[in-house]
Order: sequence, then structure tokens, then C-alpha cells
Amino acid sequence: MTRAIRLRAFFALAVLALSLYVTVTVPARLGLDLRGGTQIVLETRDTPEAEADGEATDRTLEVLRRRVDALGVTEPTLARSGDNRIIVELPGVQDPREAGEVLGKTARLTFHPVLGTAERDEVTPGGAGKDDSRQNDGPKDGLVLPDENKQPLRLGPSGLDGRHVESSEARIDAEGGAGWFVSVDLRGPGGDRWAELTGKAACAPGGDPTRRVAIVLDDEVISSPQVDGSVRCGAGITGGSTRITGSFSQQEAQDLALLINGGALPVPVETVEQRTVGPTLGAAAIESSAQAAVIGIVLTSLFIGVIYRLLGGLAAIALACYGVVSYAALAALGATLTLPGLAGFVLAIGMAVDANVLVFERAREEFTGGRASLRSALAKGFRNAFSAIADSNITTLIAAGLLFFLASGPVRGFGVTLGIGVIASMFSALVITRVLAEFAVARPALRRRPQLSGIANAGRVRQWLTGRAPDLMRHGRRWLALSAAALVLAVSGIVAKGLDFGVEFTGGRLLQYSTGSAVDADRARDALADAGFPQAVVQTSGDADLTVRTGQLSDSEERKVTSAITELGGSGTDKLRDELIGPSLGEELRRGALIALGVALAGQLLYLSVRFRWSYAASSVVAMAHDALILVGVFAWLGKPVDGVFLAALLTVIGYSVNDSVVVFDRVRELLPAGEKRSFRSVANQAVLQTVPRTVNTGMGAVFILAALAVLGGDSLHDFALALLIGIVVGTYSSMFTAAPLAVEFESRRGRRG
Repeated sequence: MTRAIRLRAFFALAVLALSLYVTVTVPARLGLDLRGGTQIVLETRDTPEAEADGEATDRTLEVLRRRVDALGVTEPTLARSGDNRIIVELPGVQDPREAGEVLGKTARLTFHPVLGTAERDEVTPGGAGKDDSRQNDGPKDGLVLPDENKQPLRLGPSGLDGRHVESSEARIDAEGGAGWFVSVDLRGPGGDRWAELTGKAACAPGGDPTRRVAIVLDDEVISSPQVDGSVRCGAGITGGSTRITGSFSQQEAQDLALLINGGALPVPVETVEQRTVGPTLGAAAIESSAQAAVIGIVLTSLFIGVIYRLLGGLAAIALACYGVVSYAALAALGATLTLPGLAGFVLAIGMAVDANVLVFERAREEFTGGRASLRSALAKGFRNAFSAIADSNITTLIAAGLLFFLASGPVRGFGVTLGIGVIASMFSALVITRVLAEFAVARPALRRRPQLSGIANAGRVRQWLTGRAPDLMRHGRRWLALSAAALVLAVSGIVAKGLDFGVEFTGGRLLQYSTGSAVDADRARDALADAGFPQAVVQTSGDADLTVRTGQLSDSEERKVTSAITELGGSGTDKLRDELIGPSLGEELRRGALIALGVALAGQLLYLSVRFRWSYAASSVVAMAHDALILVGVFAWLGKPVDGVFLAALLTVIGYSVNDSVVVFDRVRELLPAGEKRSFRSVANQAVLQTVPRTVNTGMGAVFILAALAVLGGDSLHDFALALLIGIVVGTYSSMFTAAPLAVEFESRRGRRG
């Protein structure tokens, strides 16, 4: 065993041991659909400056969404209820009371000039100042904190407020000994106004109260620092940054920075209700989905074992290790696992087959071509497949990273899951599979019987293609015409039938009942499905409370829902609440998701243009758009809901499409130098034929899991699996019959211009 193999084996064992430890010791955070969580109902209040109408409540909701993200809660649900209520559901929150306090704070931050001290019987907006009594050794950001003046302050009008704040961060002054403080960076005119405010204060003599600037949070002076003597009158403190001190503890400083970063609420809010709610999915649905996942994984493992024999069996072991590593990473990061997220996680296990298939197919080419022994063929397989594996995964990581940094809510959570899955799959294929496979092919028994390895034969797909050698690119324009026709059909479905946006996008109706006797949530879901409302979301709260969330309902439909619940709950069932609710995926979140997706696609295009030719990159992106539009069009024709689950499926299909195209163009890049005397069309045709075995085997590995989820996973996962099945079929087609012919057209026009 060589030193490189030993190092890889040690690294693999270390990662697996750590992952197993995390899996056993760190509990998973389950989402609202699997476990339930804490529900907080907030109510907006009128102020003399603003009315708490629907528009103000919507703006307040978006600020609260940023605060929830800052709290570290992933996969929350926020929706407007009526004109002035906001329902916040937080999965896995350890201290719901503290979360409610942070969410409900107005956090109105203002900066005021100090006009003087107040008389004892004088009412002041600031109250007693919370000032640090330490004397600084020197100027810090141009400010020196006073060591006296604990009396109430008389303040002038606000010079600037929280809208001018760019960012805020809790820090500790380790050198100066001032303890924890909050740094504040100002944006735009905020820096100029801060300079003006401190410039006026600097004109007062030292020690005079009017040389101070009061920093006020929610009508409480939290700090009133004195302008340093080195600051000239009229000049002020420039640079657009300052800091807030006040004998903060670490937690106080972090909470204040969170509130400032989250932004000021347009109107005050008050917590009117706080309770624990049950999961939105029933135990039967969760159990059937878990069974479908297990069956799908077993079928995928059997398939890869049949196709690649011993090495396929070893790859199945590596896939199990991939699952452990991915789960441990998600648990260690505190990611919230929802049912669609777990389904995507299971699907990623099937997609992780791709890297193994790429390696094994390249090893088959080397061995069956008579160019290498079994051991060297495997080594060349890993070496030759590395560029395709790296490029396809890096493009996906670019998208995942940009979705995480630019988006929020479930789209950001998808970016986390996607990034972890990509890194873990590369580790599984390039480290674990390689260690196991290299150890196996070094055994004398396998060298004597290479047919047991699984790479000693070409495979049925490759044999069939080799015998016929079809010229697929000869009819490239026909394939493009067929793709264009499919796009027209898809777009016509979107235009003619429209998209059935789910409650998360459009809002709907919230009905809350107090039942005469306890009602099982699963029975309520079944009853509502029989009444014609299969998409209704049912949650329990306490012993005899049921909440039903649906799309838009007419009065007659509402009576059907109430009748179904009353029949289950018996006499004494009352309707406690009947309100319209807004979308949980609000306009700002949707806009941020679209911007993040656009930037991610631009980043992928740039990377592929650098790694390949611009024609390859453009063809890949066009094929990806083709796949996404067709998937949306099919759902429009079928009348399927477009909701958050569909959004996760669509993002997965986009990643799959780009990966497929990258594999084809990586082979084109490899073949092109050796085929310079041939036309680009013939090179592209050869590349497509050589990558067909990989494409078919990878697609089949994912299809087994998706078929199991679609058939056995219940209503909760049927549409998710259906969307991915459509996406894989269309993505497989487009990589060969859209991206490749389009690149041929681009290259031919480039040649004519040359």
C-alpha cells in the first residue's frame, strides 16, 4: 500500500469517526412540518406618525424576517394575518420567550444633540442616560465617555436615525479595557449628518453637557458620549463610523447589534399570543416518506451493484458514508431539517452516484481499450474524471454560495443543504470510494478474475452505441427545433392556464377552532381531503385547538371546512378565528431569491467561460433555462401547485442540468486537441456518445429514489418527486440534444466569421 493510499485512508477514517460522533451526540433540528415549534402572534399598533395598516404590517413583517434570520432560526414561517397581525412560527427555538422579546422590540435608533441637563420635575424623552463611567486613555473614534453627569438630559431634534445605519457589530475592546461595545457604520448621508452633529457639539467647552451626543434606543438614552477635545468646532467626526458603549455584557451587545442590523420596525408590535404548535404533517405521512426513502436508496444501491459489480458494491458503501457525513455536517451547523429538505438530502445520495459513475466509466474505457491493467485503469479513471467532477461541482458550489449570501428564508437554507451535499459527495467519490476500490483491485484474486470488478467490460449501453455509432449531431437543427417546440408548448401552458401559486406565494385563509373533544390532526387532514381540500395545512395546539390553513376560500367552502371539523370535534366546537393571511414567501424574499438566482447563473456563466469556451458556457445556461421553463410549463398544464416545495425541486433541476452539460463539454474539451482536423460537429457527436453511459446510469440511479418517493411518499412528496422526475428526463435530453447542438451552431458561426 502506497503512502498516498494510507493518507487517504487515514483522512477518510478520521472524517467518518468525527461524523459518527456528531450524528450520535448532536440532535437534529426538525422543521415545523416534522416536529412543530413555537407560534408567536404579533399585533401592530398605531402611532402618531404612522397608521398600522396592511402596508405598514407588510413592511414590519420583512423587518421581522431579517431579525429571525439574525437569530439563527432557519426555515421559519412568517405570514400576515388580517390587517395588523403577524404569525411567526419558529422551529426548534430553545427560548421562545426571549425570541418573542427580540422580535417585538421597536428598535428605533436615533442620535440627538444634548441641549443641557433637565430639571428634576421636567419630562424628557431620554430619561436617565446609561453611560460608561470609565475614562478612556485617548480618543476612540473621536469620542471620550464622560465619568459623571448621571442626571436626565434635555435633547434636541434627531439628527439621524437607524435608516442611515449600514451595519452594526458587537465587539470587545481587548486593548483599551473598555469591554464590549457596538460598532456602527453609517451609509450615504448618515456620515455627513454624523459629522454635522458632532461638529456642533465640539463647539461647546469641555465638560459642558452640550458637548455630548445622545444615542437613543426606543426612547431610552443608552449612551451619551462626549466629543473628544481634538475634534474641531464645525468639523466633526468624519468617516461615517462610531461606536456605542455603556457597560454592556456580551449578550447585551450582541442583542443590540442584532436589533440595529435588523432595522427599525415601521410601527410598534405587541405579542398577543404565544403557544406551541404541532407538526403540519401527520405521523403516517412522515412514516410513509421514510419508508419510500429507504426503499429508494436500497434500489439505487442494488442498481449500481448490478452495473458495476464489486466496485459498485463498494460505491454503495461509500454512498452510505456520504449520508453520514452530510447529516453530521447539517446537524453540526444547526440546520433545520424539513421533509422537502430530507427528500432533497435523499435525492442527493442518488445524485452522488454521478461522480462514481464518471470514474468507473472512464476506467472501463481504459481497460476495455487494452491500454491499461485493472489497477492502472482505475487510477486513470480517477485522474481523467477529475476535471469533469471538479467543474460540475464548482459550478454548483458557486450557485449554493450565492444563494446563501444573497437570498434568505428557505432559499438560503437550500443553498446550505446544496453546498454541504456537493462537498460531501466529492469526499465520498474521490476519497472513500477510491480507498476502497484501490484496496480491492490490488488483491491477487481480483486481478486473476477482472470481470468481477465491474470495469472489465464495456457495458451494454456502450456496446450498443459502439456497434451503431449514430451521428446525432447531423440532425442538430432538428433537435433544436424540437426543443423550441417544447418551449413554445410550455410557455403556452403558462399563458393559457396560468400558474397555481400555493399559499406561500398568494396567502389564503386561517381558521382556528376550539373543539369539544381532542381531535387527531391526521383525522382532520383526512376529513378535509374528503371534503375537497387536500392541500389544507392542519396543526394542533394544546389538547383541543385546531388551526386550518388553506388557499383562498369562498363562504360556502369555508362552511364545508367548518362542518368537517365540527363533525370530528362534536358539540362544543367553536370557531375562534377566521382571518385572511398573507404569503409566507413575501415580495422581498421572492425578489431577493430572484436576484440571488440571477447572480448565481451569471457566476456560473463566468466560470464556465473561463474554464471552457464562451459558446459552451452560453449553451449550458440556455439548456438550463430550457429545462426550468419546461418544468414550470408542465406544472401549469397539470394544474399542480407552485409552492416552496416546487421551488426546491426547480433549484435542484437547475443544478442537475448544468452538471449534465458540463460533463459533455468536458469531454469535448478533451477530444478537441486530438481532433483538430475533424469538424467540431463530429467531435461533439463523439463526446455525446462517450458520455451517454454515464448520463443513463446516473439518471437511473436517481429515478429509483424518485419513483419510490412519488409512489409511496404520499401527497406531501408526490409533487416534489414528480417535478424532479420531469427535470431529470428533460435535463438528460437537453445536455445531448440542446446544449451540444447549440454549441455546434455557435462554433460554426464563429468559424464562418473567422
